[in-house]
Amino acid sequence: MDSRDWIRDGLRAVLGGLIAIPLAVLNLPLFVLSLVTLLLSVVPGLGMVLFPLVTKLVRLRADLARRIAAGSGVVITRPYRPRPVAVLGGWRHFRWLLTDPATWRDLAWLVPGALTGVVLGVLTLAIPLYGLEGVLLIPLWIWLGTGWYGYGAIWPFDTVGDAFLSLPQGALFLSVGLAGAPWLRWFDARFAHLFLGPTRNAELRLRVSQLTVTRADTVDAQAAELRRIERDLHDGAQVRLVSLGMTIGLAEEMVETDPAGARKLLTEARETSTAALADLRHVVRGIHPPVLAERGLDGAVRALVMALPISATVETALPGRLETPVESAAYFAVAEALANTTRHSAAQNAQVELWHTGSTLVMRISDDGRGGADPATGTGLRGIERRLAAFDGTMSLSSPRGGPTVVTMEVPCASSSPKTTPSSGTA
Repeated sequence: MDSRDWIRDGLRAVLGGLIAIPLAVLNLPLFVLSLVTLLLSVVPGLGMVLFPLVTKLVRLRADLARRIAAGSGVVITRPYRPRPVAVLGGWRHFRWLLTDPATWRDLAWLVPGALTGVVLGVLTLAIPLYGLEGVLLIPLWIWLGTGWYGYGAIWPFDTVGDAFLSLPQGALFLSVGLAGAPWLRWFDARFAHLFLGPTRNAELRLRVSQLTVTRADTVDAQAAELRRIERDLHDGAQVRLVSLGMTIGLAEEMVETDPAGARKLLTEARETSTAALADLRHVVRGIHPPVLAERGLDGAVRALVMALPISATVETALPGRLETPVESAAYFAVAEALANTTRHSAAQNAQVELWHTGSTLVMRISDDGRGGADPATGTGLRGIERRLAAFDGTMSLSSPRGGPTVVTMEVPCASSSPKTTPSSGTA
């Protein structure tokens, strides 16, 4: 990290500290409102109306704290239980909020979060500002020739020499403040995580919910794949095989009366059988490409890239063959990403990178196209997400207007066989 990076990160953290102070102070009135509405819940109807409104404000404040924590590198997952469809208001809504442990953890965080937010926010601001005065303000007063001696706002001095000694001291405090500000923001985020993050039970519930959605997506994807295979067989090989049977039947009837015509029909039958075999190979290739079975993911992706109408490079660092289902899912995910690149991006160049971290397969496809890709506007990227979700895989997309587009896919998996050296090349 060069000097510009840590200065930029430090200034960003100082700004975060400045924002954190008023937000932390906001916790206190929210805590008071929560207690008051809880006490008013003994009044029929009043608490059931007011407490959900205040709880919504508290959750908005907690969500804001989670987003700020994510900027410091601390990811805090929302732990709230999903609201049942039938719960729209009244007693059931009130009971749903009261029985959610995350509601009470949010309330427990408000006061400690306010204290830590204010203290750490003040420290984040005070140290670099203390150093900044020593570096800039006192020398500026001397340069203006004010002849002012005595005591500055913070730095005391009696002579011009003492004032100039503030320069190195101020630079030291400013450097320490900028370097330490991100750590102070990180500590504040970790403290918030203790209260606002999901408990072990909540994580298990979220995991079950995620697996339920993943299982449904996988079942839908498998059903769509079966329908595609059935359609390909019906429209291709099945039609040819039916025609083949009819042609052979006609040849059998003509073999005695018209041998020449029978031979002609048998020739057509042979051509039809060849075409049917090609159709079957096409269907099998759509299920598990032979090149993937023969060459592995590395060779299969290179074969894909060689058929692209644009210039593309491939760089791989795979330790060996992966599990067959993972290889197949990764191959089709890369194929879909490259198809999107050639169809929609107007790119001239693309790059495919594959590597294995020891527990995760990472695939990155980038291009120099016009960008603007959005999973919500098409089925290709959504299909990739569903395909990878079956293996707990994820996809992230960076595609600003004007490009470049970078699709990064990760699939947890282990290597099944060793390979001595990584490879790279240009297709």
